[in-house]
Amino acid sequence: MQILETIQDYNEVSETIVRSLGLVTTMGALHDGHLSLMRRSIEDNMETLVTIFVNPMQFSPGDDYERYPRTIKSDIDKLNREGVDYLFRPSVEEMYPEGFDTLIKVGQIGQILEGSSRIGHFEGVATIVSKIFSIIRPDRAYFGQKDAQQIRIIKRVNEDLNFGVEVIECPTVREVDGLAMSSRNTYLSSKQKHAAKVIYQALSLARTVGNEASQIKGVVSDLIDKEPLATLDYISVADAETLEEINSIECPALVSLAVFIDDMRLIDNILLE
Repeated sequence: MQILETIQDYNEVSETIVRSLGLVTTMGALHDGHLSLMRRSIEDNMETLVTIFVNPMQFSPGDDYERYPRTIKSDIDKLNREGVDYLFRPSVEEMYPEGFDTLIKVGQIGQILEGSSRIGHFEGVATIVSKIFSIIRPDRAYFGQKDAQQIRIIKRVNEDLNFGVEVIECPTVREVDGLAMSSRNTYLSSKQKHAAKVIYQALSLARTVGNEASQIKGVVSDLIDKEPLATLDYISVADAETLEEINSIECPALVSLAVFIDDMRLIDNILLE
């Protein structure tokens, strides 16, 4: 695997890359969810490039940027075992040099759900993904369904800015107890992790209670309220593509929620069809 640390490093090898090229963007602290995206890319493409970049622009003040897990040695070991061809791991200074003053503004889809709780988050995501698409020029890019709203924003940016990348949504990978895999799960104590099981239990219950959004929200809220360590931030029942709230399920719908386990905020979702 070739490790590239600057844009110039990538430019020097880009003409030798055998197309098609698959891209998996990450912030490191790799887990089986990330690895599943890489395996899909390796299956679909001649070569695969993974990025590791903890993007300060998508963290709000008070977020966990400084303590976000950074495990580059074990990450590189995992990438080598998976057979990834290239790792692009630029510094903050490489991606945002002195004088950098551009931000990709997203529309209404970025102002709801996660966007209302994490002001500026999706502008940071849209900006870094736009930069990476522009630098790498991949044929395909792979993202996990757990970040469903983010994927829809990336698809919109990709279309609006004519990057021409095929954006592929892949299933959420879960731990044995149903908890969606996330690098932030490493923050959880064993007691908190046990409590976090209620998130997927509540989403699974949503599949069983009919088509009325109010009923779905009620049973999900009630179950989460029974877990002493859990506090519901929001629950949404929305059109799966537009993320506009719906009253009843007459088309594919996304049930998504954010839950605090003590002070740790976790998100998850399921698709109802």
